[in-house]
Formats: sequence, C-alpha cells, structure tokens
Amino acid sequence: MDLSFLAIQALNGLSSASSLFITACGLTLVFGVTRIVNFAHGSLYMIGAYTAATLVPRLLELSFGPLTFWAGILASAIIVGLIGVLIEVLLLRRIYGAPELFQLLATFGVVLVVQDLTILVFGPEDILGPRAPGLRAPVEILGRRFPSYELVLIAAGPVVLALVWLLLRKTRFGVLVRAATQDREMIAALGVNQALLFTGTLFLGAFLAGLGGALQIPRVSANAGMDLSIIAEAFVVTVVGGMGSVPGAFLAALIIGQLQAFGILIFPKSTLVVVFLLMAVVLAVRPYGFFGRPEVIGGTHAVGISSHKPSLYAPLALVAVIGTLASLPLIGDAYVLKVATEILIFGLFAFSLQLLIGVSGVVSFGHAAFFGLGAYGAALAVKWFALPMEAAIPAGLLLAAVGALIIGAFVVRLSGIYLAMMTLAAAQIIFAVAFQWVDVTGGDNGIVGVWPSAWASGQVPYFLFTLVTTAVIVLLLMRIINAPFGYSLRAARDSEARAEAIGLKIRRQRWLAFTISGAAAGLAGGIYAFSRGSVDPTLLGIPTSVDALTMLLIGGIQTVTGPLVGAGVLHVLRDQIMPLTSLWRLLLGLSIIAIVLIFPRGLVGTIRAWWEEQA
Repeated sequence: MDLSFLAIQALNGLSSASSLFITACGLTLVFGVTRIVNFAHGSLYMIGAYTAATLVPRLLELSFGPLTFWAGILASAIIVGLIGVLIEVLLLRRIYGAPELFQLLATFGVVLVVQDLTILVFGPEDILGPRAPGLRAPVEILGRRFPSYELVLIAAGPVVLALVWLLLRKTRFGVLVRAATQDREMIAALGVNQALLFTGTLFLGAFLAGLGGALQIPRVSANAGMDLSIIAEAFVVTVVGGMGSVPGAFLAALIIGQLQAFGILIFPKSTLVVVFLLMAVVLAVRPYGFFGRPEVIGGTHAVGISSHKPSLYAPLALVAVIGTLASLPLIGDAYVLKVATEILIFGLFAFSLQLLIGVSGVVSFGHAAFFGLGAYGAALAVKWFALPMEAAIPAGLLLAAVGALIIGAFVVRLSGIYLAMMTLAAAQIIFAVAFQWVDVTGGDNGIVGVWPSAWASGQVPYFLFTLVTTAVIVLLLMRIINAPFGYSLRAARDSEARAEAIGLKIRRQRWLAFTISGAAAGLAGGIYAFSRGSVDPTLLGIPTSVDALTMLLIGGIQTVTGPLVGAGVLHVLRDQIMPLTSLWRLLLGLSIIAIVLIFPRGLVGTIRAWWEEQA
C-alpha cells in the first residue's frame, strides 16, 4: 500500500465519520435531555434523505442559482425537525411519566409506522438525488482521484460540532440543555418549562438527523432500509462517546470511521463486527464511554416486580391456564397448535428477560444472543454429533449458559444504557460469528435438518412437550423470583447503596441472575430450533431482541405473568394483521403505540391497577 492509497482511505474514513457524527449528535442531545432511547432517530434520518431527494431536484429546476441545492438540504432538515416536534407533542409528551422502556417501545412503534408511510408517500423505489452543483468533478490528491463532495462532508462534521458547541455554550437554551443533561430533576425543581425544553431538544435532534440523511443524497439513493442501517451505528457513537457528550460523539465517530476504512483492508469480513467490538472494548475499559458520567439510577431500574407476598390465587390461576392449554389439541387444528407452540416458546423467552429487567433492573438489548446460542447449540449437536433431541436441547442450554456467564462478567460492571448497549454489542458479535463462520454454522443459510425425536415428531406431541417444558421452567423461575435470592435482586434494583450497606454482593448476584436468564432463553431457543427444523443468524439479530422487549413491555414489566400475555398478544397481532394488508407494519406500529398510551404499565399491569382501584 502506497501513501496515496492510505491517504484516500483516511479521507474516506473522515467522510463517513463526519456523516455519522451529524446524525449521532442529534441522538446524543435527545438522550442527554429526555433520557429517551429513541429508536425512531434512524427513521428521521431516512425521512431527511427521501425529502431531500424529492425536494432538491424540484428546486434546481427553478434555477435560483448554485445555492439552491444547499437551501434544499437545509429545508429538508427543517421539515424533519418539525416532524420530530410532531412526534414529541402527539406521542412522547403523553408518556414522559411512563417507565423509560415504555418510551423506547413507543419509538419502536413509530419506526414501524414510518417505514410504511415512507413507502406510501415516496413510493417503493429507491430515489437517487442530484449531485451538488460545482462538486461533480473529482479532485486529485497525491495522484489519485477523490470525490469533491466527500471533502464537503469532511468539513460538515466540524462545522456542525462548532455550531452545536456555540449553541450549548452561548445561548440560554444551550445552558438549559447542558443542565438537563447533568440533572433533569433539578431543572424541573427550578421551575424550567420542561415541555418546551424537550420540544426544542427534539426539534434540534430531529433536524440533525434529517440533515445527516439529506447530505447523503449525492452519495447513496434514499431507500427504505436506511433507518435500520444507521441507527445501530448512531447508538454506538453515542454510547462510546458518553451519553449526552457531543465532543465524545465526535471523537467516537472519528475512530469508527477510520476503523471501518482500514479494518476492511486488514479483515475484509470485519465490517459487521468492528463497530460493536469497539464499543465492547471501550465499555470494558471505560464503563461510561469517553466523556460520559455515571448514570443516576432512576425510573427504568426502579420499576419492576414489587416485593410483596405472592398471591394465594396465583398457583390456582396458573394451573387453570395450563389445563386450558393442555386441552387445546382437542379443539384446535394443526395451525392453531403451531401458533400456540410458538407463543409458548417466545413466552418463555420473554419470561427469561423478565428475571433481568423486572427483578434485577438489568436492561438487555441483546437477549437474542442467548436465544440464538441455544438454538445453534442444539442444531450443532445434531449436525456434528448426531445427538437426539433429548440431548441436543440441554447442549444448547449449556452453550447459552456459558455464553451468558462470560458476557455477564463484563455486563454487571455497567449500569443503565451502557449495560444495555454492552449486551447489544455482545449479541452483534455473536451474530457476526454465526453469519461468517460458514464452515461451522452454515453462514446465512443456517443449519437444516433439526428434527424432533420420533415420539415428539407430530404437532400434538411437540406442543405438549413445549407446554410441559415451558410450565416447568416458568414455575422454577417464579420460585427463584419469590425466593430470598429474588428479593435480594429487587433490593439491589431499588437501591444499590442500601443493598451494599447490608452486605449484599450485588455484582455476584446479578451475574448469577444473568446466567440463569441466559440459560432459560437458550432453552427456549433450542425448543424453537426443533419446532422449525432449522436455525439461521436471524435468531441472533436485533429484531429478535426487540421482540422479547416488546412482549415483556406489552404484557407488563411489573407483573409475573406479563411476559406470557405479551408474547401471546404480539403473536396474535402479527398473525391477524400481516395477512390483511401489505401495510402490516403501519397497523402493528399503531397497535403498539395505542397499547403504550392506553396501558402505560402493560396490559396485565394496567388491568391489575384498575382492579385494585375498584376493590
């Protein structure tokens, strides 16, 4: 490699870093002030690209001069900023008092809605925007050609950084934003209009997301997959830099840009994992990112299953539910049994996550890692060792437990969003291994031929096997939740300082809870592998983790039975909505948003609260 080639690669890295920073800067500001993990930030980025790709050509046709292009880019960003305000006023403002994870679920609903609305408004085809006037010809750098527009992007990042720094340091709004980032409760106590502050912050964050998307139109076509492709990297930049730190986000974006530019030369298959590997390493060394500060443990961690004497009626209700399900083969056809089997499996998967979030206060964004490890462990036991189902499923459980034990050793050192993002990093690293280790895992083709033993090969026997296994594990987990170990986890969740003062080993107990939860998720994954007859890397993907969170939150994070109800409701929603229309994401997203607004504690939690109020 000569010097000119290295220089071009470095410039490519700077261009990517600058674009990534502009988008991630908005996410950093929004989280710093509102504490909302805004999954819809990528959707705003996508809207910015689509709006610019549509608006800018029409403005150029009017021929107002060479500045028309940049005016169109700015106008597109402003439009997206106003859309961000609309989302804040109509949705987020109504749920600021809800647990933070419910706010996350609401933004996930927005993602689904925006995906279908974007296709409705702009069409299903990709849209390529015009080139910037005066920047169409490449420039020569050390004898090699380099796109001139990329140089503009390289400059755009520092310009945005400087403008945001001036805004935060030299204006009253900026002072309030910085103060809210440090102590939101104190700002409220001083009488600051939080609603107005939040709205202004959402506008600024959405504006920057739209600007980041609009600036891409001369480089890439606007497409319906842009939201998910950018949001993961934007979260990594935000977390690595330190939540709420704009300079930290800039530094993190620079490092990620260069790693991507040169990492692909050293390890061509590293593109899927290098970003998350960086986050894992940084958080292992600096638990709060480059310039972050320890989080004040608040609403998310304090909300969960309360410490009270278990109801005498709970076991009877559970027996009644199990008996009803056991009679399902007498009244349901093969399709009903198939759906019921999947609901039981994902109910167990969500229930395993309840032990972490609802009991321990440990939020995991990467729980699919253990579900997928259980599935792959069982499939590999069949493929490589010809083990029967009875031995393969425990093998998958063991692999998931070992994975949770190793990952948990790093995770329990962290807290809040940093902990959650470490779990996501671990899941994405395992996903990359499964996707690229083709000789062992089959790559994106996965592993096929994972069939149950003869005695469980029919729809009815496998349903009954799943029912019995799920019931036993759920009862065992409920026993753990109501045992002294479970109460000590709740004590640490509600007040770490007090729990440590009375001698509880918080990290050790959370590590054990993390391992148990991972093992239960792995068992669900192993059962799922045999129900499908195959496994593939999607089981380890982000959507699978989001599904588990969605099931848990829909059902109710403050209840024991919530995850099981949430799994059934989400599965039924998908089963009933998807066949009706091609706009199933729109309807599903609206359904999730409606559930969040009407049932702020989840279905079971809200209904229980209503019942207690009436009693």
